Amino acid sequence: EEKRFAASQWVLMWRKFRNNRAAIAGGAVIVALYLMAVLAPFLAPYGAHTRMTTFIWAPPQRVHLFDGARLRPWVAGLQRELDPQTLRRMYIPDTTVRHPVRFFVHGEPYRLLGLIPTDVHLFGVDDPNMGVFVLGTDRQGRDMLSRIVLGSQISLTVGLIGVLLSLLIGTVLGIASGYYGGWTGNVMQRVIEFIRSFPSVPLWMALSAALPAHWPPLRTYFAITLILSLVGWTWLARQLRGRVLALRDSEYVVAAQLMGAKDGRILFRHLL
Repeated sequence: EEKRFAASQWVLMWRKFRNNRAAIAGGAVIVALYLMAVLAPFLAPYGAHTRMTTFIWAPPQRVHLFDGARLRPWVAGLQRELDPQTLRRMYIPDTTVRHPVRFFVHGEPYRLLGLIPTDVHLFGVDDPNMGVFVLGTDRQGRDMLSRIVLGSQISLTVGLIGVLLSLLIGTVLGIASGYYGGWTGNVMQRVIEFIRSFPSVPLWMALSAALPAHWPPLRTYFAITLILSLVGWTWLARQLRGRVLALRDSEYVVAAQLMGAKDGRILFRHLL
């Protein structure tokens, strides 16, 4: 009973999170996605720019798990033909030609975690003239699964940075606005109202068009994410301001002030 009433804030948060099944499921999905991003070069069978010109616009391949009675994954060979009416490439699976799908195969070299040089991939086929395309290929013969897995590194990393920046800006300005009030709070509220008065989609389009055209896609994507984080902190700041306004005259805040605690400690240790 004493442990239950003396639990810290983090313990209370963990208990509440643990009792929410939807939160646990969502957290597991997020952890799995970030693990995929960290191990992307190992999980992807090919590089993001590896081209197989003989398999342009190849459809998704079916991975057969059993070869007869044995558990032995394989993919069928692909026969390329040309549609006489549309002149489009067609790939017909040839089940008489079976390519075993092996695990921990050697392929394109990379650096695991950016440090360890290796060329081992999770799965692939031994035949250099054949590939395993779980999600097919694009117009340049690049494996779509590999590009999605490797692209998650940029998408998840930049998205995480944008969320952290919005959280940091909204938290600091929100609690400062509610704690100090007066002209400081009024100025911050007018800034929030000014930013929120712009419609989101036209603002994003204008900001993205204002970026230099010669920038590479990665830098442009990163810059747009930073801009969105500088715009998206207003909702959190307003929510925190209302909370702090209700708490700044509480007994424990007044006690901390009488004991000589600095504003930074009161803001981030007690109110936050």
